[in-house]
Amino acid sequence: MSKRLQVILQDPEYREIQRVARSRHMSIAEWVRQALDLARRGEPRGSMGKKLETVRRAAQCEYPVGDLDRMLAEIEAGYIAGSHP
Repeated sequence: MSKRLQVILQDPEYREIQRVARSRHMSIAEWVRQALDLARRGEPRGSMGKKLETVRRAAQCEYPVGDLDRMLAEIEAGYIAGSHP
């Protein structure tokens, strides 16, 4: 089900949004929907306490890891060889 959202803007703000939307060949409504979607995706999910507890639990585990100097050398060799994105 769709819902309508009304936002009151000052004329200069509206004109700037209108200009940006036009430059992207979009309606103002579509530009606003995309901007809101991008902003929503940037919001953290879950509680900070739960995230911290997860990190604390993971830090107590012993995971197999390679030698740090060797890993750094392999990473550097990859950069030199041009195999990074």
